[in-house]
Amino acid sequence: MLLCENEIYMIEARKIFKYYDKLQVLKGVDLHIKKGEIVSIVGSSGAGKTTLLQILGTLDKPNSAEPHQEIDTELIINSHNVLSMNDKELSKFRNLNLGFIFQFHQLLPEFTALENVCIPAFIANKSKQKTEMEAKKLLDYLGLSNRINHKPNELSGGEQQRVAVARALINKPSIIFADEPSGNLDTASAENLHQLFFKLRDEFGQTFVIVTHNEELANMADRKLTMIDGQISN
Repeated sequence: MLLCENEIYMIEARKIFKYYDKLQVLKGVDLHIKKGEIVSIVGSSGAGKTTLLQILGTLDKPNSAEPHQEIDTELIINSHNVLSMNDKELSKFRNLNLGFIFQFHQLLPEFTALENVCIPAFIANKSKQKTEMEAKKLLDYLGLSNRINHKPNELSGGEQQRVAVARALINKPSIIFADEPSGNLDTASAENLHQLFFKLRDEFGQTFVIVTHNEELANMADRKLTMIDGQISN
């Protein structure tokens, strides 16, 4: 496990509740994740794993059962209080600080591997020349230098997922959120992807939060958290 001298927390979450109408999905989750830590989140379907990941990744917001009920909810990411940001500020923060890898790679089919990787940087108004240069470096690092001009339907499942990893890394985010990242891969591709996460952490110092049903990946993590009925049990 990669430890930091001052035990810097990359994520600090306190009293995270989530209701959909009257259905309570999260029941006051408290969570601290250190800089450079790889944390896996496991649990049965419906336990609240993906909902928690979406809130930690600022794709969704916590709420209470009653619209005006006061709860001391806190979500600090990379020293920023994200719950105090407006939508525009939050979108910019998310784009520059957070990377996402999903079970279904969500590559745009009409674009090449290179173009797909560049999209988050273009959204951040970064230079086209510098972005493409960085994207080529990432694709080369991931063993895809000879596939940069191929579209998703010309790539294997493992190659598509590596393109998605490069896309998640293009803005050099502090945190990578992964939701069942190897769930759609064969055994060999899944194992390669799992090893890649640790290689990236060791080389670039990123923090990883991974929701997974893959026990092998979950047990490789620095810390494994189990969710049961909307709460973390360990």
